[in-house]
Amino acid sequence: MMDHFHEEVVVKKNRLFNDVLYMLANVVMVICALLTFMTLSTLLSNFNFVILAFVLINGAIAFLLFLYRDRLRTEYEYTFTNGDLDFAKVFNNQKRKTLGTMRVKNVDAFGPVNSEGFRKIINMPDLKRRNWFLNRDGNLYYFYYQKENAKNVIVLEPTDELVDLIKKYLPMGVYRA
Repeated sequence: MMDHFHEEVVVKKNRLFNDVLYMLANVVMVICALLTFMTLSTLLSNFNFVILAFVLINGAIAFLLFLYRDRLRTEYEYTFTNGDLDFAKVFNNQKRKTLGTMRVKNVDAFGPVNSEGFRKIINMPDLKRRNWFLNRDGNLYYFYYQKENAKNVIVLEPTDELVDLIKKYLPMGVYRA
């Protein structure tokens, strides 16, 4: 039997806005950090609550931008290996967050988001939805499964090649076009 392995990365198609925001976040972060350190020396020589608030606010802004600016450059990575599908979220090609692994044969339904089957599933009560895609106008598909009596749906943006591999491992009657 031949092994099936496929890996793909989903990137945002129109990244100009996110790239501009990323550069702006870097600039604001540096300015806030500089203002914090420059005003900190004033605060040490002459204590004032207004200056303290200014230092704390600018320091907090610089720190939060340092922590979260990479999220402006998010990608999703799907790795398919012999019926197992691994999901990961990658921030700025540096930080990787594993989202989970799914055994395709355990799925209750799979198909395109623009199908009637998805419209029925999405209106279920107590459904936990995970959107692991970046382009709303992309080729979106869904996985529906139940785990520990909880209803779950994952929406992702696979290529046609990945969809064909997934179909090979699905149980009979699970694919809903």
